[in-house]
Amino acid sequence: MAKSHKPVVWFPFAAGGTVIAFCIPVIVLLTFLAALGHVPAGLSYEKLHAFAASGIGKLIIFGVVALSLWSSAHRLRCTCYDFGLRADTLVATVLYVAAIVGSIAAALFLMRI
Repeated sequence: MAKSHKPVVWFPFAAGGTVIAFCIPVIVLLTFLAALGHVPAGLSYEKLHAFAASGIGKLIIFGVVALSLWSSAHRLRCTCYDFGLRADTLVATVLYVAAIVGSIAAALFLMRI
């Protein structure tokens, strides 16, 4: 059986899709409530900053951001192909490099907190 590199691409894509499906709707709802002035007590700036400053908080935030970027990059690659853009190597390179750069930027930002 020939070796394939597809699991390397599909694992972060599937994990990112799961993260997006579970986390992003909650984040959108909480952001909407905060915009309306209804911030729950557990989401005060001090508590969120303390969470983001902790090691586990940084890991969770990085996971949500990085996996979301990877999943979105893969979905955009498939969408470009479906729309007739057949330069798949170029598209994949640009999108995955953008996901990697975004992940590195998120890690650097989180390390500064």
